[in-house]
Amino acid sequence: MAAATSSRRPAAALLVLAAAVVALAAEGARYPPLAPGLSFDFYKKSCPKAESIVREFLASAVRQNVGLAAALIRLHFHDCFVQGCDASILLDATPTQPSEQQSPPNLTLRPAAFKAVNDIRARLDQACGRVVSCADIVALAARESVALGGGPAYKLPLGRRDGLAPASNAAVLAALPPPTSKVPTLLSFLAKINLDVTDLVALSGGHTVGIAHCGSFDNRLFPTQDPTLNKFFAGQLYRTCPTNATVNTTANDVRTPNAFDNKYYVDLLNREGLFTSDQDLLTNATTRPIVTRFAVDQDAFFHQFVYSYVKMGQVNVLTGSQGQVRANCSARNGAAAGDSDLPWSSVVIETVADAAGSLVL
Repeated sequence: MAAATSSRRPAAALLVLAAAVVALAAEGARYPPLAPGLSFDFYKKSCPKAESIVREFLASAVRQNVGLAAALIRLHFHDCFVQGCDASILLDATPTQPSEQQSPPNLTLRPAAFKAVNDIRARLDQACGRVVSCADIVALAARESVALGGGPAYKLPLGRRDGLAPASNAAVLAALPPPTSKVPTLLSFLAKINLDVTDLVALSGGHTVGIAHCGSFDNRLFPTQDPTLNKFFAGQLYRTCPTNATVNTTANDVRTPNAFDNKYYVDLLNREGLFTSDQDLLTNATTRPIVTRFAVDQDAFFHQFVYSYVKMGQVNVLTGSQGQVRANCSARNGAAAGDSDLPWSSVVIETVADAAGSLVL
């Protein structure tokens, strides 16, 4: 027993040290204005260990499944772009209401990310009661996933509330640009949520981690090869995706697939961007200088990513008495009297099947 206790001490000390380093680095970051109702110390009194609980859970979970980090980063994108950062992406289908998860752009969101959010919900509930919203859990999980991949540490404004209903399929399709989009189209989508050209290039850097399905980029291989695609790189892609009906996957970033760094932009300079939406960032005269700057200066990318990701994480947030804090992240609280005060209880999580489609973010 004594040996087991002593073996845990170095791990605990490392977690404390890591938290101190994160806090120090986060202080030097630049942040956008905070949305009314959000603050950096929202849970200081009601759940003071909230952030450390999320951090410790994901440190262990990502060691077991490195792909989970990218999945949680992407989940935050898909939540915020559609109807704002209200955790509506987490709501399962009901007999009368479909889920956002059933919309084509969301079919490749990984089931492990949804499970991780519910696992975190359970731990936070045990520590603090039902205080932390599912929308904040998604944002916190994404923040920790960036850091676990070697990306920038940053402070996160909290205080989001959970939405009461999922967005329609039409709303999802109108909010998430397909990977075949070029820069003008991408900018038109981002303008709807007050994001600009610098935000576009910085947020696209999230593709430095994760995987993509052949169906999301096979338009660059068939029926003819995209001339902006590096020929050697194209040859490698043909091995993974020999036909336009292949359902294989490949890494978004061929250089450092599991590291959150600036190599995504180096890929673009070498014409090794995977999606049309990726490579067009170099082709387009407006975005090209930003791509080049991020490719040669990782700190510049990290600083802008933090600013843009925090900005995105405040899109159309619900705060105060708006929405609710869900008892279970997969289901809206029931309408029965007093049900909004019931403790969290688990429900069966519907599996989101993998499919060939993929989305830009």
